[in-house]
Amino acid sequence: MSRAIRVKSKRRASRVMLLTVIGSGLVVQGQNGSPGPFAQSCGVPASAPTTPASGRGGPPTFPPGQYPVKLPPVSLLGARNDLPNPYRPGVSWGQLPEGRKWGSTASVSTAPDGTIWVVDRCGNSGAGGATCGGSSENVNPIFQFNTSGKMLRSFGAGMFISPHKLSVDRDGNLWLADNGGNQVFKLNQDGKVLLTLGKKGVAGTALDEFDAPTDVAIAPNGDIFVGDGHSGGGTATGNARIMKFDRNGKSITTWGKKGMGPGEFDVIHTLALDSRGRLFVGDRQNNRIQIFDQNGKFIAQWFQFGRPSGMYIDKNDIIYVADSESRDGRTNTGQFALPQTGYAYNLGAERGIRIGSAKDGSIKSFIPDPCPYPYASGSSMAEGVTADFEGNVYGADFLGDVRKFGKK
Repeated sequence: MSRAIRVKSKRRASRVMLLTVIGSGLVVQGQNGSPGPFAQSCGVPASAPTTPASGRGGPPTFPPGQYPVKLPPVSLLGARNDLPNPYRPGVSWGQLPEGRKWGSTASVSTAPDGTIWVVDRCGNSGAGGATCGGSSENVNPIFQFNTSGKMLRSFGAGMFISPHKLSVDRDGNLWLADNGGNQVFKLNQDGKVLLTLGKKGVAGTALDEFDAPTDVAIAPNGDIFVGDGHSGGGTATGNARIMKFDRNGKSITTWGKKGMGPGEFDVIHTLALDSRGRLFVGDRQNNRIQIFDQNGKFIAQWFQFGRPSGMYIDKNDIIYVADSESRDGRTNTGQFALPQTGYAYNLGAERGIRIGSAKDGSIKSFIPDPCPYPYASGSSMAEGVTADFEGNVYGADFLGDVRKFGKK
């Protein structure tokens, strides 16, 4: 599926970079990156069924880029696939300590001081469960970098079960949703715990309990919004609600339930607030973003950004939305090998990062996933997304990498 070549930099003949070609896309592994072993795998391929030509199991019938069915310019739900890409190919970014490689991550965040924070699952692949437990309990999952990818600090060993997303409030405090431990933590930048919500290891529906919380958004007045939860995607089980607390962790209100209607959710995966204080909710299994006021009043729903795994809104109300999961039942064998409906089903949507306006929902540009269509069943490319003050985009990959997309 991929091949590697070595080329010399135009600026410095002595500098060598590794370029990995995946399908029609190009991923650059710079010297500062720390990609994990599955970073270029494009997800776990579906098992190859019997091929029409041989009658036996074998290689895919259709090589990458030659599948006869093409994605449309706009998906059936309105996600744009035909937008310009004003960014250079993604560069593997974030220099980890010697011997450490990125594990699965869904989180990359820009702090008010311009630094970039990333959380991974203690170097392990996968999500949920106890990715930071057992032999990994002494491994730090939280990292701070400058925009060049130099690590400034790391901490968090032994504190979390399976960290999901981290956000940074206007005072520089960190808020981490531990969906494996069913808790939310507020920490300072030295890793000191300032506040804890939820009961460790307890999944529940009470106002002081979570069931796999995914993300946290902090209002300017300190109010806390938590997306709860990640479990039961595509089924009738699991929590599906927004929980609102005051700055001290006292419950204020909650809204939402399992469903597909306005104000109903299925896998709340990411949260963000715009300049007007509206809460944007990445309702992932429903392939949409829902927008609310801070009391839970429904304002709008947007399907045009695809299936939201990660979301970031900057001070100018530019919204960045990462779609790492959209797929359909097609495979590159030309035969059925994936469920034709169910989890991650979003017919006709191309994976990648869509960028537009949080004010009116218009989309201006698109960074496509370099993995070839049709996609494997697993996630690929960015599950978390942010941008620095210069407009460069960063994607946190479930497959174990962080990529930086510089503007052309």
